[in-house]
Amino acid sequence: MKTIIVIGGSKGIGNAIVSSLLSSNNKVVNISRTSPEQSHENFTHYNCDVLHDELPDIGVADGLVYCPGSINLKPISRLSIDDFKSDFEINVLGAVKAVQKYLAILKNGNKPSILLFSTVASKLGMPFHASVAASKSAVEGLTKSLGAELAPTIRVNAIAPTVTNTDLASKLLRNERMIENMNERHPLKKYLEPQEVADMAIFLLSDKAASLSGQIFEMDCGIVSFKL
Repeated sequence: MKTIIVIGGSKGIGNAIVSSLLSSNNKVVNISRTSPEQSHENFTHYNCDVLHDELPDIGVADGLVYCPGSINLKPISRLSIDDFKSDFEINVLGAVKAVQKYLAILKNGNKPSILLFSTVASKLGMPFHASVAASKSAVEGLTKSLGAELAPTIRVNAIAPTVTNTDLASKLLRNERMIENMNERHPLKKYLEPQEVADMAIFLLSDKAASLSGQIFEMDCGIVSFKL
């Protein structure tokens, strides 16, 4: 049984990861601003804003997952410097804060690993994604740098999903026409469900991924990989 810290595990992909970890007989510590709906004997929740509050002290951990993200889509002419700062704080500085806080206990963990999140927009140029793509590209650089720095003790990887059916992406999937268009944009004629991303996360946190570090895993439904 491993103990995994999940930052932002009350909604969307994070919530799916928490549920999957618990069903796989892990202990989960969830740190988020929103209280989760689920409860479990192996589940502990801390109400905490990772950007503004002190992160709680935790005794042991074998994994760290940083889930918070943003989808701030605007033309560059309408993006303020504060927009860029906000996206960078949520996606990059929050992750750095979490890693720095829990690095010591992770080093003492059982085959420990760190999992971060990027986006397909870091690889595929997409209109109106300047701010989020800039911050998530920094996450990819952080993943590779930390992977090198912390080897061989801690593995560090990232998942770069395409559009996923969560509250965060609800504006992109708010009616049948938008859903149909989103499906058509992807060569596999689909977008992601949170459980699909959670399944990849569980694998990367597990000992089955013992040879993987510093990698960015594009869950793209073909949108980056293929041109049909």
